[in-house]
Amino acid sequence: MRTRRGPCYPKAPDFCIDDERYRFLKRRKVQVECRGFSPESDRHFAGRRDLFYSLPDDLVLSLLCKLSSTAGCPSDFINVLITCKRLNRLGLNSIVLSKACREMLAVKAEHWSESSYRFLKLCADTGNAEACYTLGMIQFYCLQNRGSGASLMAKAAIASHAPALYSLAVVQFNGSGGTKSDKDLRAGVALCARAAFIGHIDALRELGHCLQDGYGVKKNIAEGRRFLIQANARELAAVLVAPPSWMAWCGCRLLSDFGCNVPHPANRFLSEWFSDRTGNVPGPGLRLCSHSICGKPETRRHEFRRCSVCGAVNYCSRACQALDWKLRHKVECTPVAEDGE
Repeated sequence: MRTRRGPCYPKAPDFCIDDERYRFLKRRKVQVECRGFSPESDRHFAGRRDLFYSLPDDLVLSLLCKLSSTAGCPSDFINVLITCKRLNRLGLNSIVLSKACREMLAVKAEHWSESSYRFLKLCADTGNAEACYTLGMIQFYCLQNRGSGASLMAKAAIASHAPALYSLAVVQFNGSGGTKSDKDLRAGVALCARAAFIGHIDALRELGHCLQDGYGVKKNIAEGRRFLIQANARELAAVLVAPPSWMAWCGCRLLSDFGCNVPHPANRFLSEWFSDRTGNVPGPGLRLCSHSICGKPETRRHEFRRCSVCGAVNYCSRACQALDWKLRHKVECTPVAEDGE
């Protein structure tokens, strides 16, 4: 096997040194420490080279790619980047960043900073669909940079990223970022259908309601019911294989007929972002989606649909309304009292 260092991996050096050489190296170590350098900066003070620096770059990149694709949280990767200059340089390689998984990019709203933005932007520039979607949602809803946010979500949707396809469908259904005339129901149904084909649970549920109500598509109650049943079945399967951390975050609440809907880190970011800010929404008269794990805010007044019975709650989509109805609103919903009663 050929590498950048020759026809084969380097052999381990001889660790045996004589007494005179040992005394010399010991004095050298003291001199280095007195000058303010760390032992790591002088890799030869122990009489042998650090084997890590003998590893070829392609092998280290392979290990870093595996780490970025399986990291359980951002700190798993950040701790490696701050270990040494070589890992920092190779860890920021485009090949490594393009493999970053959803959990590695799960930024918390309380930790949002310019460096967080630069890191997500760096990952998005490599074509990472998860980074494009997460940063797109943050820019579209939190930073109110509609054009750049929609562009990033579209970039992720082109890569068949199911949450991005569904979020763009919601934007088309509501005309988010524009006026009521900017709604495109047919485009929303088409995007929902693509996400549903990939297996996105919320898209399946939304498409089922669209077919049942004839919303943007020809009414077909039987077909709509079939999609709703399929969404519940997929959600049950997702719960059975969900890691304990997701179940702990959801609190094991029943959000549908069978299972628990696991939120995307971008939705968790939106929920944390607006819950930590005065007024909860970026503008007067605007409201949040009443489904607790959605986090989407209105981009204009009266964008979301109200409950037709009580009028006290608002939802960005029929999928959020159906989930929240089973979670809590079924018990809380009471008809509005008419005047004179």
